[in-house]
Amino acid sequence: MKTNLLLALAAGSMLLLSANYAEAQETTVVTETTTDVTLIPVECKTYYNSSWRDNWFIQIGAGMQTPYADKYLENGGAKRHTTAVYNAAFGHWFSPYLAFRVAGYYGKEHFDLGKYQSVHAGSGHIDLMWDMFNSIGGPNTHRFFSIVPFVGIGASYMTTFDSKYATTTTDNGNPKTREWSLPVSVGLQIRARLCQYVDFFAEGRMAFQGDHFNNYVHGAEIESNLYVIGGFTFNLGGKKFTSYNPCDYIDYINGLNKQVNDLRGDLAATAAALAAAEAQLPCPEVVESETVVVQAPLLSVVRFKINSAVISDYEMVNVYNMAEYMKANPSINVLVQGYADKDTGTSSYNMALSQRRAQAVVDALVNKYGIDPNRLAIQANGSDVQPYDVNNWNRIVIFEQP
Repeated sequence: MKTNLLLALAAGSMLLLSANYAEAQETTVVTETTTDVTLIPVECKTYYNSSWRDNWFIQIGAGMQTPYADKYLENGGAKRHTTAVYNAAFGHWFSPYLAFRVAGYYGKEHFDLGKYQSVHAGSGHIDLMWDMFNSIGGPNTHRFFSIVPFVGIGASYMTTFDSKYATTTTDNGNPKTREWSLPVSVGLQIRARLCQYVDFFAEGRMAFQGDHFNNYVHGAEIESNLYVIGGFTFNLGGKKFTSYNPCDYIDYINGLNKQVNDLRGDLAATAAALAAAEAQLPCPEVVESETVVVQAPLLSVVRFKINSAVISDYEMVNVYNMAEYMKANPSINVLVQGYADKDTGTSSYNMALSQRRAQAVVDALVNKYGIDPNRLAIQANGSDVQPYDVNNWNRIVIFEQP
């Protein structure tokens, strides 16, 4: 009797353990660890800068100058005199908006101080220049017309005054025949682009200085000299600026996030399939089946910098992905559509720019990755069509099936 009871208890325990083992096989727990991401807001603004090696210029010009100073003649026939002046300068644009310039002027100035006098006059100025059109309308190195206000400080020197009419004296009491002054000036330059390397300019400068600058102190304490000149500016190496926008790679980051989400979905599906397989242990006979995998491009656009048709190393990855996609799908043709943002350049210029961008992508697909050019077509949309609401995002090439 005792033996039968023990056998019954052992049999019941074995059945209970077997049920628990089967239940454990059918239950698979997948734990996914998530990480909180703190989003840092950024301003979608393009920043520009210039290397110290780039954007230097030389200026050569000529014009006229008129002194607004005390004047008189003993016979009462005093008047203002306008004379020729020659100008040379050099400077550097350290951004599309601001530049510094060192400018020099030389010529003879005429005064009616007791008698008619002709003196040699030279001056040098250090100017801060502001490109008003780039600041208001956005940087554009191909803009034909620009207005550039400037302010400056400097030094002027005049010599060969007639000492008979001088009211200023040297330290030993002798009348001066030469004079130094430190002018402060403001001016306005109008610039027209002739080509990448040469601009025509016309500018006016009003230099304000002390009453003694013409060796005669009388009347107003501040006198001035007006310069009006024209000439040419030679841009050494042309004009070029580098730009950066923190939002340029938002689409790229979004594409990577999509890949992460797809991988998470695949992982969940794999976990479910694994749980189902474990529940069927021992495994049934495996029947091999052929699965056709069609590759797809990771991203469908190639982004460009402002006023550029050069494919960056970052964006060349997207061209490569499209090439791999076309190789995996030899029956598919692709339409390469170029765009430009509407806030920069004219409509006709943007149309040509979008054509160059699309052509650059096609050339890379054909010459670098071996895609048959007959499978590719180009469509230039310029800035007349804007795929995105954010202006900067429209400097792109988009791949589509025709």
